[in-house]
Amino acid sequence: MSSLLIKDVDVIVTMDKNRNRLKGYSILIEDNKISKIACDIDTEVDEIIDGSNYFLYPGLINTHHHFYQTLTRNIREVQNVELFDWLKFLYPIWSRLTPKAIYYSTLLACGELLKTGCTTAVDHFYVFPHSQPDNIIDEQFRAAQEIGIRFHGSRGSMSLSEKDGGLPPDEVVQTEKEILADSQRVIEKFHDSEPFSMQKVVLSPCSPFSVTENLMKESIKLARSYGVQSHTHLAETKDEEEFCQKIFGMRPLEYMEKVNWIGDDVWYAHGIHLTDKELEYMAETGTGVAHCPVSNQKLASGAAKVPYMLENDVPVGLAVDGSASNDSSNMILEMKAAFLMHRLIYGIDSISAEDVLEMATIGGRKNLNQPEIGSIEEGKAADMFMVNKNRLGFAGGLSDSVSALVNTGDTQVVDLTIVNGEIVVRDGELVTVDEREIIKQANLISQKMMNS
Repeated sequence: MSSLLIKDVDVIVTMDKNRNRLKGYSILIEDNKISKIACDIDTEVDEIIDGSNYFLYPGLINTHHHFYQTLTRNIREVQNVELFDWLKFLYPIWSRLTPKAIYYSTLLACGELLKTGCTTAVDHFYVFPHSQPDNIIDEQFRAAQEIGIRFHGSRGSMSLSEKDGGLPPDEVVQTEKEILADSQRVIEKFHDSEPFSMQKVVLSPCSPFSVTENLMKESIKLARSYGVQSHTHLAETKDEEEFCQKIFGMRPLEYMEKVNWIGDDVWYAHGIHLTDKELEYMAETGTGVAHCPVSNQKLASGAAKVPYMLENDVPVGLAVDGSASNDSSNMILEMKAAFLMHRLIYGIDSISAEDVLEMATIGGRKNLNQPEIGSIEEGKAADMFMVNKNRLGFAGGLSDSVSALVNTGDTQVVDLTIVNGEIVVRDGELVTVDEREIIKQANLISQKMMNS
């Protein structure tokens, strides 16, 4: 049994039900769990870390991402366009994805996440080029396991191409039969339903404008037969709302209800253009939202009513969204963006730094239905990160460890990240993979995709 003792931590931000912050406590980790939290722990362990100069937080939970988009960041032609035009430009480039591209983009995105305090990530992968192997998504699970992140892999899909009235081109669209067969394969191969599991599968038809109604119905039916979560984009833009009104004769959430995509095993990315009444219905049914503030601002999609969601108990997690609409995978920066965005729009009392941290931890736990993550408590998963308080960007601002994380600092790179009891970031560097090789390969693959 492996063991790790973090001694005399300056402040432990627990995010337990009482939001306790513990000063001078120690944490004993045995195997993959937090086995003891106390002022004095004296026991033989494999490693001791002096925590006296550190703030310690629960690992952050990223509830929506598109890892492959790390390869198409900062493309000049789409820096000033909204979602639909942005997608139309990028789909042809994404049709050149290969297994190697998927593998390295996963390492790249997960590396960024781990270095910014994220220990659990959801990826929504839905681009399956006809020229590539059918099992291309398997490379994500391989890379996530190697780098050591807790991973919820979403088997996405697109079945409605341009010729059928959808948005994506034919070369990245699959038939319903292909999608459902591979969805079942991925669940059976990778989904681990046990507590503390490191890999789970989510079924994720892409959006109302890229899949058929029948696929939505069959996907949720398949997901529920296996007991896995379901996830899709919803109410991200006014264009989507107009599409749903034109094609289905109803608003996006009404359409979700029609295809049975409502419930505590479902969460949507974005949820911007929803009415108060719709949000109250989501709260009643336990249907969640992944809030993506940076992407929503960059694409001018709008601002979700997050303070209203939180006040009315809609399960809200935080997410970085795709790296081509962000253009980073930085969960700490995402917290600051959320904090400032809602303060500006909804007022000074609308949201606090602790509310934002709660979204990034407890909210994510609710979305993913993985109760053992999201807080620092005995018996919970040993997922956490540490930041040295003696850094230039914190100087003069040590009175509040949560506000320091969300609002202060000259970098969001953390000092130490632990996932499932294993150190995966030490002294700000990835432990399990070669960062330089990831950078080299990602740049080569990206250039090839954009120059083909």
